[in-house]
Amino acid sequence: MATPDGSDLRERPAGELLKELSQQTGTLVRQEVELAKAELAQKGKELGAGAGLVIGGAVVALLAFGALTACIIALLATAMPTWLAALIVALVYAALAAALVIAGRGRIRQAAPPAPEQTIETVKEDVQWAKTRARSGRT
Repeated sequence: MATPDGSDLRERPAGELLKELSQQTGTLVRQEVELAKAELAQKGKELGAGAGLVIGGAVVALLAFGALTACIIALLATAMPTWLAALIVALVYAALAAALVIAGRGRIRQAAPPAPEQTIETVKEDVQWAKTRARSGRT
């Protein structure tokens, strides 16, 4: 079997072949790492652009919500004083916000503590099992 430089691999010493293999492997690994870096940089740019668009959309949605709020107040103001219409809308929003906070707090309490309880329990059982085996002299 010939190499790119024309020499036969069977005629070369094993040490030389291993050295060349090691160098080529190192080069290949470095090239793969550089490729991964380039790919991650490109993905990061795309992610940043996407995040910027999502944030921009959220800002525009907030502006639309403000305009909708003004519309609701103006609609209610045709049947009552404007201050009362604004107060009613504010109270409805406050009630909605309170309901969301209470629901969120309940979910957080369910998730707490953020420890892997089942894993902790099985580790305790493993430690107890190991202590029992150690005391009985079995390995």
